[in-house]
Amino acid sequence: MECISKDLRKEHDAILFGLTILEHLAELVRAESGYDVDDLKGMVDFFRYFADKCHHGKEEDILFPAMEIAGIPKVNGPIGVMLNEHEVGRKLIKGMDSAITGNEVDKEEFANAADLYVELLRSHISKENNVLFPMGDRRIPVSRQKELQEEFDKFEKEIMGEGKHEEVHSFIEDMEVKYLH
Repeated sequence: MECISKDLRKEHDAILFGLTILEHLAELVRAESGYDVDDLKGMVDFFRYFADKCHHGKEEDILFPAMEIAGIPKVNGPIGVMLNEHEVGRKLIKGMDSAITGNEVDKEEFANAADLYVELLRSHISKENNVLFPMGDRRIPVSRQKELQEEFDKFEKEIMGEGKHEEVHSFIEDMEVKYLH
């Protein structure tokens, strides 16, 4: 049986790759050359919709409640820490977004928010992959994990829509070609 965290870990891989691109874009923004404002907007959308709305949505609405039922504490526990970090991340996404007005970018505001977001999410993902997810995989019964996977699939279709996952991965691949090669 595959553990419920498998799909979330795959999503983490895509998010980590996006963070590498964002980190490079922040450097380009600071240098004031070599970036397209529409790509900055696209990266903000990637993190807002894929990382937060879809990925964090699955965690907050489906996985974390199941973990609580399985005995993993929310208040003063690892779930509470993750939820707090999700909120901090949302504020940083808003910071990046508000730094872009039309085709103008407040370079320092964008780059600073991007740097903080990259640092936050890399640490956050490490904690989930190495601490929280293994706890959930051990404590949530296999039968419940199968149900959770079905709930994840339904959530993704309802929140992201058909084919959106593939579209997101295609966008990240395009950004890789454009900025990391």
